[in-house]
Amino acid sequence: METKDETLAPLLLRPSGKDYLWGGERLKEEYGKDLAISPLAETWECSGHPDGPSYVASGPYRDQTLREVVEEHPDWLGSKCDPDRGFPILIKLIDAAKDLSVQVHPDDDYARTHENGQKGKTEMWYILEASPDAKLVWGFEHKVNEKMLRKNIDRGCLSNDLHYVPVRKGDIFLIEAGTVHAIGAGILLAEIQESSNLTYRLYDYNRIDKNGRKRELHFDKAVKVLNMEPIRHTEQRHRAVHYYYGCSRELLCRCRYFETERIRVRKGFSFSVLSSSFQVLLCTEGEGGLETDGSNRPLRFRKGACIFIPAGLGRCHVIGECDLLKVRC
Repeated sequence: METKDETLAPLLLRPSGKDYLWGGERLKEEYGKDLAISPLAETWECSGHPDGPSYVASGPYRDQTLREVVEEHPDWLGSKCDPDRGFPILIKLIDAAKDLSVQVHPDDDYARTHENGQKGKTEMWYILEASPDAKLVWGFEHKVNEKMLRKNIDRGCLSNDLHYVPVRKGDIFLIEAGTVHAIGAGILLAEIQESSNLTYRLYDYNRIDKNGRKRELHFDKAVKVLNMEPIRHTEQRHRAVHYYYGCSRELLCRCRYFETERIRVRKGFSFSVLSSSFQVLLCTEGEGGLETDGSNRPLRFRKGACIFIPAGLGRCHVIGECDLLKVRC
């Protein structure tokens, strides 16, 4: 008879941070991120990536990286995940005080062949806050080609080719690999993505970094992976909300890499974490506690907190009043 893993328990995480030049201070002021860098552009909330690991902030694994823990317990990823491919997803909070660069990410096949076996990057954005005039780039407005792009970048008029979308709180965007995109100023969002840090910049407004240099562009790589067709169907689609006693659930996105739900808890929310996949909770509003079978007391959390729940943990129950993003593979 199999014995239960006595260490199996939810892990409260502590993020790494990034001080990219376009960032702001809202992640400190509104989401409680106590990181000694400024600006604070991104926090990598649930990450096994070496460029920005997240750390365990509770329990017996405290101060270990999440990557170290799942390497010790590969079954905590779940049967759907290949432990030899590493931690499969990366969850961030992003505060764009200024426009991000216009960029594109490669797909898995290109990255595997041309970037030393790395993963490509498909990502999803969930808009947490947006200023009244905020907008983002999502795809091309019309069909383009390499010659046209190079000419318009040199002339500083690439914006003529880009499709701009106004955004508001609660919008979602699936940015598939190969899609040109850029987060606009005044947007704060949660990003769920493949565990990859491959970004090819097309244009960065000729900005100067903290070392007095223009940031590197990657035009030759970018044009090899870009989808140059005009983007279609960029309107926000109707999403069904299912109401239960104490909570509501809304499927935001399902793709081959991850599934994301929004859970609004007003009294309580119960769910099961099966052996097929780990799950992650990111609290975007309010506060609460996570109870599990056999736990003596709930794991308390508040706005900005991120919790990794190992595969196979079983029945879980959230108490309190909070909004959550629940992610699994």
